[in-house]
Amino acid sequence: MLLKENNEGNADSASVTDETRTIQGVAMAGLVLNLLLAAVKGVLAVQSGSLAVTASAIDSGTDAVASLVLYGGLRLSVRKTRAFPLGLYKIENILSVLLAFFIFLAGYEIARRVFIAEPGPPDISMSLIFWLLAATGAVYLFGCWALRVSRRTESPTLKAEARHRQTDALSSLVVLVSVALGYGGVQFDIFGISIDQMGAALVLVFVGRAGWELLSDGMRVLLDASIDYDALEEVRDIMKSHPSVVEVKSLVGRSAGRFRFLQGSVVVRTDDLEKAHRISHEIESRIRSRIPRVERVMIHYEPQARDHLRIAVPLADRTGKISVHFGEAPFFAMLFVRMADHGVEKKEIVANPHGEAEKSKGILVAEWLADRKVDWVALKSEMKHKGPGYVFSGAGIRVLQTSANHVDDAINEIFEREKNQEEHTF
Repeated sequence: MLLKENNEGNADSASVTDETRTIQGVAMAGLVLNLLLAAVKGVLAVQSGSLAVTASAIDSGTDAVASLVLYGGLRLSVRKTRAFPLGLYKIENILSVLLAFFIFLAGYEIARRVFIAEPGPPDISMSLIFWLLAATGAVYLFGCWALRVSRRTESPTLKAEARHRQTDALSSLVVLVSVALGYGGVQFDIFGISIDQMGAALVLVFVGRAGWELLSDGMRVLLDASIDYDALEEVRDIMKSHPSVVEVKSLVGRSAGRFRFLQGSVVVRTDDLEKAHRISHEIESRIRSRIPRVERVMIHYEPQARDHLRIAVPLADRTGKISVHFGEAPFFAMLFVRMADHGVEKKEIVANPHGEAEKSKGILVAEWLADRKVDWVALKSEMKHKGPGYVFSGAGIRVLQTSANHVDDAINEIFEREKNQEEHTF
């Protein structure tokens, strides 16, 4: 049993570095925005005495502190040290959890003011409405930008920030409506709860929902929950599509920050260590080309334990006569043969699907046989240093150059080769 750890071309590539800088730039912009919003809303809260505006100012102040922690953590998350050779990517998820607790803290302060404090009537002015409208627009636009970048980079921290900004935009809109109603002279209460308190309470609902989403998503990754099902199935399909892979025995994946770590076990149709290593490298390259932000791939591979052989033989006709041609052979015999007694369990005569191809017939037929997971091919002609021969070698398919004229004689020759190989190995 062999284990190959692949980390070539990992997350330190130039494209990932550019993504990291982009994420850090968005985080810095969020910090500046939150500081400005906290300052503006704080002044407006003092001037107006509005509970809803005060709740929004508390939310923005807490966000400013969280953004500062967020930016610092993002700077640390891409570093690797001797103590943390796999990187500090999970700092992004830890920050998401911390951000959730900051949000809950803001929610607590808002709830305390809604249910305990005795607010007086707010002093609403047109300038207050204007500044709240400007703040709402700024938060909304920043949230759209952060969400677009988070989708491109798959950063959980930036995704968390974008979700929170969207929630802030909704809560700011609630505050704006509450203040506008007060400015218009609309005053009423329900069970003693004023419009101003209702607005603050709705902000609390948005804050609580955002905090819970961030907390649950962050904790899933910290507890090493699997990556999403669709991505994992795509990786499994990539592994199974390699012609030398007989079976994918296991596959697990986890996330750390925005990066993915994969570990799989496959059965390959070769006993050769060098070939198995090459197969593993090819699988890794295919995974990296189709799955973004794969930091590490670990592939455990083991040779196939065979009790049957899949044998393909080009035929000149359906009677079993072996064709002197390969790519132009009209038929192929597909045999499923027991190794114990050489008994044929299944025999199928299949028409050559590429016999009429204008060019590269041999390569097309070889790839077709590789897709059918053939173990042996018996041929009249020499394939070494030719296109089909390279396909067979890459797929782990053994080739018998036979002088036999009938498919049954070729099968016997193949099993003689198998017997000699086992004795040589022993």
